Amino acid sequence: MALASCSTFGAVYPPRPPSASGAPTADPLPSRIVAHVSVTSAGLRSAIDDAVPRTGEGSFALLGTQRKYKWDRRPFEVSFAQGRVILTTSVHTNVDMPVGSLDFPLDVRVVAEPVVSTEYKVKLQGAEVKVASADRRLRVADHVAGVFERITAELNTRLKEFSYDVRPGLEEAYARISKPIELPIGDARGCATLKVLGVEAGPTIIADGLEKDLALVVAPEVTLPCAASEPPPLPPFANVALVPPGPFTVTVPIAARYDELAKAMGTVFTDGKYFFSTEFPNLYLESPEVYESQGLVVLKVHLKGPVHKFGIDADLEGDIFFSGHLTVADNEIQIPDLEQTIETKSFFLSLKALTDGTKIRDQARAALRLDLSDRLKAVREKLSTELTFGGPAACFRGNVDKIELTSAHSHGTYLRAYVAVTARAAAMLPCPNVPAPAAPPAAPNASP
Repeated sequence: MALASCSTFGAVYPPRPPSASGAPTADPLPSRIVAHVSVTSAGLRSAIDDAVPRTGEGSFALLGTQRKYKWDRRPFEVSFAQGRVILTTSVHTNVDMPVGSLDFPLDVRVVAEPVVSTEYKVKLQGAEVKVASADRRLRVADHVAGVFERITAELNTRLKEFSYDVRPGLEEAYARISKPIELPIGDARGCATLKVLGVEAGPTIIADGLEKDLALVVAPEVTLPCAASEPPPLPPFANVALVPPGPFTVTVPIAARYDELAKAMGTVFTDGKYFFSTEFPNLYLESPEVYESQGLVVLKVHLKGPVHKFGIDADLEGDIFFSGHLTVADNEIQIPDLEQTIETKSFFLSLKALTDGTKIRDQARAALRLDLSDRLKAVREKLSTELTFGGPAACFRGNVDKIELTSAHSHGTYLRAYVAVTARAAAMLPCPNVPAPAAPPAAPNASP
């Protein structure tokens, strides 16, 4: 490009994409938030004790008349074997006889398979109740055998009706996860919401309690501005063959407009101007703009100022352009291969005495960095503090192990970055740190 005393210049620059008024699109992929959920043996024992009556009474026929009986039991003991729960207790029984009454002990043993229903309730499946006694008097008292059957039937009915609801603790975790994460997007405030699509649960493991890997299937959604809405009810519980155990990774897409990169570039400007040339100290750059063109990120800056030296006599005013590819390094979006476009190179070559084109490029490379640390911090706090809470119903603990910016992609009117959060979560139901209500005193054993 030849230059004499012209005051303006122009260059063929990469075309802009069509303008769009819509918000940046995050386009999330589903991820899983996995928590290892434990229902303690103490919690299960307490729930069963509360569900099964401690006393009972009834009548039976003896020698043509109806006789009454009463019973009371001690608290259940809980153990586990071969994938089943074993409940044992002793029962004191008093039977009305034609002459006086008969007191005798009974041993109760219940074997059942614990399952978790789609309604988030622990139930005892296939319960087998056996009532026996070692009292020798009962071996010849066949006429009271009906008492055994009645006590067995009553306990069996109550155990079939038993359910331990784990929904309250999980609903609190669900409500916390569903709360929006506030994210800055340019001058506006956007929100990222971990929309829960479903709940999956792996097989039940029995080890001094019930343990299960539970996964909330989430799809992060980014809205601009924040869209306030009530989350839907907790989805039904779905038992699946496998939930990947251990740490989980949630991928959160963050969409941002190019004007954020332009503002980052503006940090090297003073009062909106960047004086870059030692040969021409009054020549400066202003009004940086960033946009995408044909897969490249384009930086446009306005060049302005006098050039009256080395045989050059002109007041310059025009646009120069640089282009490069988005890359990710240490949680920053950068453009390390930013170079002058052919037209801009030709312009600087025409100013033979102006050697600052490379300096402008290097300054632009250093300035065009979008640091997402604050946004990553918001995501970290969301998945750690929001998933760490405790109450009588449940204790949840969340730990974020790693958070990193994995990739960035340029689009017509915005750029999209992907953040991977690796974390761990666990839940214990009920919470062992909260004292359980005192159990009622056990009925004393009567001597036979």
